[in-house]
Amino acid sequence: MCGILAVLGFAGDSQAKRVRVLELSRRLKHRGPDWSGLYQHGDCYLAHQRLAVIDPASGDQPLLNEDGTVVVTVNGEIYNHEQLRKLLHNHKFRTGSDCDVIAHLYEEYGENFVDMLDGMFSFVLLDRRDSSFIVARDAIGITSLYIGWGLDGSVWISSELKGLHDDCEHFECFPPGHMYSSKQGGLRRWYNPPWFSESIPSIPYDPLTLRRAFENAVIKRLMTDVPFGVLLSGGLDSSLVASVTARHLASTKAAKQWGPQLHSFCVGLEGSPDLKAAREVADYLGTVHHEFHFTVQDGIDAIEDVIYHIETYDVTTIRASTPMFLMSRKIKSLGVKMVLSGEGADEIFGGYLYFHKAPNKEEFHRETCHKIKALHQYDCLRANKSTSAWGLEARVPFLDKEFINVAMSIDPKWKMAKREEGRIEKWVLRKAFDDEEHPYLPKHILYRQKEQFSDGVGYSWIDGLKEHAAQHVTDKMIENASHIYPHNTPTTKEGYYYRMIFERFFPQNSARLSVPGGPSVACSTAKAIEWDDAWSNNLDPSGRAALGVHLSAYDKHVGTINAGMVPSEIGGDVRSIMEVTAPGVAIQS
Repeated sequence: MCGILAVLGFAGDSQAKRVRVLELSRRLKHRGPDWSGLYQHGDCYLAHQRLAVIDPASGDQPLLNEDGTVVVTVNGEIYNHEQLRKLLHNHKFRTGSDCDVIAHLYEEYGENFVDMLDGMFSFVLLDRRDSSFIVARDAIGITSLYIGWGLDGSVWISSELKGLHDDCEHFECFPPGHMYSSKQGGLRRWYNPPWFSESIPSIPYDPLTLRRAFENAVIKRLMTDVPFGVLLSGGLDSSLVASVTARHLASTKAAKQWGPQLHSFCVGLEGSPDLKAAREVADYLGTVHHEFHFTVQDGIDAIEDVIYHIETYDVTTIRASTPMFLMSRKIKSLGVKMVLSGEGADEIFGGYLYFHKAPNKEEFHRETCHKIKALHQYDCLRANKSTSAWGLEARVPFLDKEFINVAMSIDPKWKMAKREEGRIEKWVLRKAFDDEEHPYLPKHILYRQKEQFSDGVGYSWIDGLKEHAAQHVTDKMIENASHIYPHNTPTTKEGYYYRMIFERFFPQNSARLSVPGGPSVACSTAKAIEWDDAWSNNLDPSGRAALGVHLSAYDKHVGTINAGMVPSEIGGDVRSIMEVTAPGVAIQS
């Protein structure tokens, strides 16, 4: 991932403005430590911090067309750039960068070329001929992007809040699947897939069609000129990413450059569910596996850095971002610059455990639509910023545009969990890769119950966070929380603790408005809480809050897991997993 910053219409002393843009752009240097660039045309400034993944030798930005009249600063990867170059045979390219096609597509097709891009991206394009500009963000919002406005009428674009929050009177999240045109005078949505209307699809489930769509999504993301690997938690989603990658890696250009053996990475408290499952999957696939341990104290010590980089006070996101943040640093230290990750499957297939309680297929489908539309505020935000904090790029094949179209066209009755028929959450995805002749994964991994990342790294991680917050937030502070934080008022001591840190870094009202809020159980939307009356009294984003569904659910009578208190209907020694004390951070490869 790179970092982009653009200031358009920044009138005044040009040297002073240039110095300020450079200063703000440096706040994004963690995203792109390989090179910095700044282009100025009149009162418009386009800055770039580069993470070189494709064509490291010559792909520095901002990028220009043949005569220098079109300038673009881009964060992202364009997976179909080679096909697009064939459409642009009359154009001369300055570099081998995948992003070099953007300026030439604009020349050829005007502002309506964005839907031709297959990838993850945020970019600002300046047309010097009339000083007009366009801004666009990828379909789902895999790359982060913000827009702001200065009192002088300037428009600001930044990959992160920290690039613009001090200089804008108002700023907000740039919506995914949208573009901003200075000629048109505002935002418009360029991404209009069939599922966006939330109408209920009726196409029968075809496991082979789904499998092929996902394999294609993974293969196109193996485009790289640098060392890479996969994040492997041992759950279904990351395991499928790793399995498909391992199966197809040998035939790729990347294998010729870096060897045919895949590297996999996992993080957790010692003895956590994810570490054990990931090790088993890695052994099955034959990957070079790297296992990172952290302690609860390591995670707590990193919380302030995590909130600064992730730019949120959402409890779920911070819980899950912290282990990923720590792991990303270790991965980058090994010389790896790109990883594939499993975000998005739970939203597309209703994989969160609360989906078990969906009353009908219509509500099920609408909830998946709402979850996908909100991904840029949650899992995409986490995956993008916790990796970018250390100059690491995360690619997410489940959020491939074509794969989403295939998956979201399936009649949702097939996606619903039905215990009486032996169908658990994400059954359609599991069944698509249940190949007896050439198995992708061991059966018990293929049918392992969903664990949210913040749970799977070790249950005592969340319990430790709650205990730490309770030491710093008093009952009196919670009583008066609505007066201190009237917007998205924190209702728990953990939420209050995160909010205090966030407001110290980002005190503006626009910043607090950029974070989503509302009640949730096990990552649900507020609407889905209505599916079960018991949930309204157990509003916690952990998967264990899905009472009566999760195998390690919180005790119904106490609403939390207390030491030695395991619900009677749950078999096995659950606390033996939860109470392991982890040693210092260690790496096993």
